[in-house]
Amino acid sequence: MTPKKISVEHLKSNFDEILRRVEVGESFSITKRGKPVADAMLSLSIDRSKAQVAINTIMAVKKHSVSDQELLAGLKAGRK
Repeated sequence: MTPKKISVEHLKSNFDEILRRVEVGESFSITKRGKPVADAMLSLSIDRSKAQVAINTIMAVKKHSVSDQELLAGLKAGRK
């Protein structure tokens, strides 16, 4: 998605709103006198921390093993 262009003046007067919109994934190209000078987007460190949580969860689940007998017992119990 292409970032929405906003002026520095608009950013200054609507900073809280713009920040909330960035937090939910929207991105902005900030312009000064019509020329892009900066980008406002969700921090990459947030994406990395979410990815790390997902990896840790997968690794924790992966360590839990189920024997064939437990699996068959669970399947039979589910059919009742």
